[in-house]
This record gives sequence, C-alpha cells and structure tokens, in this order.
Amino acid sequence: MSKIRKREDRVKLQRAEGGNTHHCCVPLCTAGGRFNKMLSFHCFPKDPELRAQWLMEIRRHGFTVTTSSRVCSRHFETGDIFVSSSGKRCLQPKVVPSLFHWNNFSKKTERPGVLEHRVKYETISGEIDELRLQLGSYQSTQGLQRFATSPDEIRDYTSDPAAEDAQQSVTRDHDYCSVPEPSAAAAEDLSKDVESLRKEIQELRVQREFGLQRFAGSDTDIQFYTRFPSYNHLMAFWVLIEPCIYKMIQDSRAKSAANTDEEVLTPARTQTRQLLQPVDEFFLFLVFLSVGLKERDLAHRFNIHQSTVSRIIATWTSFLATALGSQCIWLTRAEVQAYLPKEFKDFSDTQVILDCTELRCQTPSSPLLQSETYSSYKSHCTMKALVGIAPHGPVTFISDLYAGSVSDKELFKQSGIAEKLTEDMAVMVDKGFLITDCCKCKVYRPPFLSKQKKNQVKETQ
Repeated sequence: MSKIRKREDRVKLQRAEGGNTHHCCVPLCTAGGRFNKMLSFHCFPKDPELRAQWLMEIRRHGFTVTTSSRVCSRHFETGDIFVSSSGKRCLQPKVVPSLFHWNNFSKKTERPGVLEHRVKYETISGEIDELRLQLGSYQSTQGLQRFATSPDEIRDYTSDPAAEDAQQSVTRDHDYCSVPEPSAAAAEDLSKDVESLRKEIQELRVQREFGLQRFAGSDTDIQFYTRFPSYNHLMAFWVLIEPCIYKMIQDSRAKSAANTDEEVLTPARTQTRQLLQPVDEFFLFLVFLSVGLKERDLAHRFNIHQSTVSRIIATWTSFLATALGSQCIWLTRAEVQAYLPKEFKDFSDTQVILDCTELRCQTPSSPLLQSETYSSYKSHCTMKALVGIAPHGPVTFISDLYAGSVSDKELFKQSGIAEKLTEDMAVMVDKGFLITDCCKCKVYRPPFLSKQKKNQVKETQ
C-alpha cells in the first residue's frame, strides 16, 4: 500500500491540472504548456540580483523580462519545487535554474579547492607516518621471520578504518593525476588481436577487389587475364613503362583540346582524382584485350563507372601505341643468325616469317566502307595487318591496319617491309602468300601438309 501511495503522490506532483499557453524562454528549450501538462512554468523573481542570476544561468544576457516570461520546471532540480496547499507547484526561495541542454541536464559536482586538498594531504601523511612507526615497533618486537610469515596479521594490524577512509579519499581526490597500470600481458594480447584483425581485413579487401594484387600469386591466372607467362614477366614490362605513365594524357582531354585547337601539356593524373592505381588501370586494359570482357562487366569488376572504363581503355591504347610503336623491334641479320634454331639449318638465311592476321571490327554504316572492310575469309568486316616473326620466335615486324578486303600481296607492298629486306636474306611464307614477283629476296614455302619429305628443300624454294 505504501508503494502505491508513493506512486500516486509522485504522479500528482508531476502532473499539472489543465493546459496553458506559456512557453519556456530558455534557449534550445521548446517546452510549451499547451500540449505538455506535465510541466509547470515559473515567473522570474522580482529581486533584481536573483533575476540577474537567472538571466546569467539561462544565458539570456540583455533579455527583457516581461510578465509572460517563464522558465519551465525541466531546468530545476527536484528539490527546488514544492506543492502548495492549494495544489500549485511553486519554487523554493532563492533557487536558480541549473539544468539545461548544454550541460545535458546534469549538475556538475564542485571540485575541492587547493586548500582542502592540502589539508587532507597533510592529515593523511601524518596518519601514514604514524602507521609506519607502529609497523617498525611491531617488527622490532616480533622479529622479521614472524613478520614475513604472517602477512594477514600485519594486514589486520594496519587496517585502521580511519586510515582506509583517508586512503580512499586520496584516491578519489587525486585520481585525475594518477597513472594507470594496465596488465602488460593483456595489452600484448590485445595488440596481437588488433594486428590479426588488420591482416584479416586486408586479406578480405584483396579478395573482394578485382585487381592485379589479387592474382599476383598465381601465374596461371596472370597468363589467363594478361597473356603474360608469369607475374614476374608482367612486372618486368611494367618497370619499363612506369616512368612514362605519369605523362599520359587522357583520351577525353586530348579530344577536347583537338576540338578547341589547344595544346595539352599537363598530365591528366595531376588534374583529376585517380580512381584506380596506374598498375590496376594497366591490368584492366590487359583483361579487356586478353579475355574480351565488355566494358560494363569491367566496370562491375573494378567498381568504377562504365564511362571510366571506356576512358581508361582509350587512354592506354593511345599511350601504348605511341610508346611501343616508337621502339625498333626489327632485328639485324647478325642478331637473327646468333639465335637461329637448329631446325632452320637448311634455311639459314631466313630473316623473317611473314603472315597476315585479321581482326574483327564493327560493321560500318556506309555501304562503301562495308565492301572495303568485308573479308571473304572471315565472312565479316575486319581490319588486316602483316606480322613478321624471327625464326627463334620474337615478333620483329607489325604493319599498320588496313581494310580487310586488301590482298596479301598489296598489303606486303604497302607495309614497308620490302625496304628492310636485302638480296642475301630470305622470307618464309605460307603457300598462299604470293609475293615472289614483288620481293627482291628468296621466298621459302614449307610444305606443311606434304608427305614427301625427300623433296622438301626443292618445294620450299
């Protein structure tokens, strides 16, 4: 019954009868009496000094107090409000609002002054010195052996309630300047856990991201996505081109400059935010060439926009075409002879093996261009190029691209390789590559499908 009465009294104290139109004038407080009947609203005191103290506490300096100015009960402590005999909630004499939004509706406890600290410290120091004297007297009478074997007695002997209270007071008063002593073992364990979690996060991040670092440990994957035989081969090529990539100009900026007749001299990477690392952009370009993935698929894999993928591909195409196209890959006769395989002992003067290759392209909208690029061999619109390799394998010649309908003989004439050949050299071609009348050197045509090996040399000349 007593609990029920206390609850009823509490509800009665908190709830006000009826609503009103008062509003709280404290900054950041939106309390109003129209919809909130649980609050009471109190007038400013008539005493000038007390009123000035109210204004200072609510941070309303220069505020003009009127008869309708109110402060709600949220800004007073529970003991500051009492209920009169008529049931009206009133304030205790000379109380000041102290609970606000800027102090989280809590009143800070006052810190003890310097003098109070000093008095407590001197008192406690005297008590500690007295305990030390008593402990020394105890050691002299009982002996060190009994002192060492009876720690409980010493603890009981020195456990003075007043001293314990004083020690606790010292701890509470000076806790802000004490140095914590964490467990070294616990700190070391936490450090190991943090390091382990960091490594796990890094591994998960690498597994989630589609980039070169993810496949760096698998030469099989590197060969599949880039056509380089291993990660080391890929990195060796990257080291060669890396010093020049920071001078690369974005394809979009180059086109814009061409349209406005402006010169682009500033590298793109100093002007725009870099979404991918340069090595990952290079990896994206290789994946596009090797696997033939669509731009949208690459955008999802690398977590970038499709237009960014298109820009990266166009930029790297122009860059590598300029960087690699400026390199001379044609080998001299002495260099070819130095690495000539033993299978070519009967054709030791072979300088290059030639063949044409065709690349499929989009069908042009113009009928004229369709007829020029259409290849009867591929039954599709293609671009055609002449490729030459040395007998021991390296590519030594690549021509420009021509329309797919051009003949092998015409492509040989326009490619410019005829100027590189001399009369003491020989070229090896397929039996359908008819260039004998326009080539000033010997032409070998090996009979790959012939079963007569004894006449092989005659057929090749």
